[in-house]
Amino acid sequence: MTTFDDRKKAEEARFKHDQEFQFKVTARRNKLLGHWAAELMNMAPAEASAYATSVVKADFEEAGDADVVRKVLGDLSDNNIECDEDKLRVEMERLMKVAESQLHEE
Repeated sequence: MTTFDDRKKAEEARFKHDQEFQFKVTARRNKLLGHWAAELMNMAPAEASAYATSVVKADFEEAGDADVVRKVLGDLSDNNIECDEDKLRVEMERLMKVAESQLHEE
């Protein structure tokens, strides 16, 4: 019975670690996305940093990426920058890989 309990604890610990890592990757991706969008909007560095933080916070509004997509697309549109959802999602996928790579290096 002890071996089974040990395996169960190990699986639970691995699951917890994986969930925490995925949360960090998504938050890093959103921050990178915020900086990407800020650059398109020609924001100054301090303003870009604050904007990137606001993109990270936007992800807490609802499950999934819809809240982030809505915010960034809305902000780009408000600044007369053409970007459709497909282009944005492609950039999000690219940045997800970058974020994961960065966190693996830390």
